[in-house]
Amino acid sequence: MDVDAPRPEHADQHPRERDRRAVVRQGLSVAIATGLYGVSFGALSVASGLTVLQTCLLSLLLFSGGSQFALIGILGGGGTVGAAVAASSLLALRNALYGLQLGPTMLPRGWRRFAVAQLTIDESTAVAVSQSATPLRRLGFWVTGLGVYIGWNLMTLIGAFAGDALGDPRRYGLDAAASAAFLALLWPRLRAREPVAIAVVGAVATTLLIPVLPQGLPVLAAALLGALAAWFWAKRWSAADAEAAE
Repeated sequence: MDVDAPRPEHADQHPRERDRRAVVRQGLSVAIATGLYGVSFGALSVASGLTVLQTCLLSLLLFSGGSQFALIGILGGGGTVGAAVAASSLLALRNALYGLQLGPTMLPRGWRRFAVAQLTIDESTAVAVSQSATPLRRLGFWVTGLGVYIGWNLMTLIGAFAGDALGDPRRYGLDAAASAAFLALLWPRLRAREPVAIAVVGAVATTLLIPVLPQGLPVLAAALLGALAAWFWAKRWSAADAEAAE
């Protein structure tokens, strides 16, 4: 028997149990790291002047970390409600792009449309797209999305009640936990020149824009530049590879 022979096309639709367990572990690890960061949001939101109820409703209904932090950051800095909502909405546009990417995989119907839309965030998208088969992508999305949602809202409540007793939650390193988990997901994908180049463009753009743009917008701007770089370089590299093949 040739163990190197290609598997049937339908094999990816029935992943092995160990592959499923690996996806569950990955999703839960990301969910735990991200959920813990909810303590920071809860404490900072109350410190910015919102009530515990308003803070918890933001996490339950908005459920987009970057948008939530942008909103309380502007309100806490004395900005208007209109400016806070505008900045929060602008940051949330990235989730719509994630939805376009996940649509062919998730194929939501009925009430699942609302559930998928609510759980489409950075972490659930990253875990889903990093899988090799459609069933694993769906599993990764649901495990990560539900795990983050439950953990984020629970820790938001704890952070909101802890408030002043907790102090500045960033001193515990919770602000870095979610970023570290997200970076761990992306790192294995930086093996070819294209993703490495795009990552460098994004990192440089974010670093340069942080001093001049409001909180959250540098990341969004870097994402747009990365997308443009990917489109431009993809055409050039495809042409170069075609010439090399000849």
